Amino acid sequence: MAEEPTEQTPTSRDAENWAQPVDRLAASNIPAGALDTASGKQVVSPIQGFGKMWQKTYRVALTGSSVTPQEVIATWKAEFPTFWPKGSQFHTPLTGIAPGEVALLQASVGGGMKLSTGIFVLYADEESFTFMTPQGHMFAGWITFSAATEDGTTVAQCQVLMRAQDPLTEVGLTLGGHKKEDKFWEATLQSLAARFGVDAKTETTVVCVDKRRQWSRAGNVRHSSAFRSTIHTATAPLRKR
Repeated sequence: MAEEPTEQTPTSRDAENWAQPVDRLAASNIPAGALDTASGKQVVSPIQGFGKMWQKTYRVALTGSSVTPQEVIATWKAEFPTFWPKGSQFHTPLTGIAPGEVALLQASVGGGMKLSTGIFVLYADEESFTFMTPQGHMFAGWITFSAATEDGTTVAQCQVLMRAQDPLTEVGLTLGGHKKEDKFWEATLQSLAARFGVDAKTETTVVCVDKRRQWSRAGNVRHSSAFRSTIHTATAPLRKR
């Protein structure tokens, strides 16, 4: 007697490209001497940030190159740290940029100071990947890297939707931090273009989506990785003894 078919719950065709829900982050492949400020933290969206909400879009057209969007994304994921400006480091997880992975990073903030934080890979497929920030990061938000064909030309894009995590970071962004961040991603996209033999400038668009500051989130400052990074940098000579 044939068995009756059982009803199955339908699944999205790209469900495997999304990270599974997590309560707390856990970083792996931690380099010797690196400061892990991401493990044990929760991820946060722009809704949970403090400052004004911004959408920043950085684009570069790979004019003259025959590279496809899929090839751009494959290279971007595989060689992600190499496109960052000098002075900043991105420690790729053992399995690479894949859904659910946690990567540690150090960002140069000037004066010899480096801010240690991390990211969570929320989504990744052949044409895009998205990072989500943890508590303590400079901002609360998403960073999406993508590539598409426009009028026969492949265009690479980085789009950030963010709020400063806390009042201190909001002050820092207002006093020049936003410009430094813009230059960082502009340089990154120009390095990506150069990887494919293209000398191009990055097109930057910045929009303030919400001018309000969420004072109910001012307490986020207790998670600030800037404090831990400062202490870690200041005590480096003692750890070498």
